[in-house]
Amino acid sequence: MPKTLSYAVHAVLALSLVGGSALAQDGPQMNLPRTALTAGIYQIDTQLALAPEQREIGLMFRRAMPQQEGMLFVFEQPGTQCFWMKNTILPLTAAFVDDHGVIVNLADMKPQTTDSHCSTKPVRYVLEMNVGWFAKKGIKAGSKLGGKPFEMAK
Repeated sequence: MPKTLSYAVHAVLALSLVGGSALAQDGPQMNLPRTALTAGIYQIDTQLALAPEQREIGLMFRRAMPQQEGMLFVFEQPGTQCFWMKNTILPLTAAFVDDHGVIVNLADMKPQTTDSHCSTKPVRYVLEMNVGWFAKKGIKAGSKLGGKPFEMAK
């Protein structure tokens, strides 16, 4: 293969790899599976971030989210889960949730920061909602969430 053609092939491959990666993170992910959760009398329309790539992107680049919606991050096994807000425009509250749906702790998170917000105990789930949603509804650590993800632990 001529040297100039070889450089051109490598350049195209490099651009396609970089471009594919950039496209995956240039905008919000919108087509995730959904499930209904409850928090007391309140219904939450929840997107599920199940795969590592989905959890990594989370709510990045999202400009708005309806008040009754959230994102549930589902991990394969319980562990200390830590979240940050790089490339996340919305102020969010993270609820760190155990296998039974009990909120272990809550953390308000400021947009576009790399401050780490962690669970105080090992958890399998993290529910992100618009900042203040839990406080306005009187939902705090010790409150129980309901829904299919938590029914499997019974």
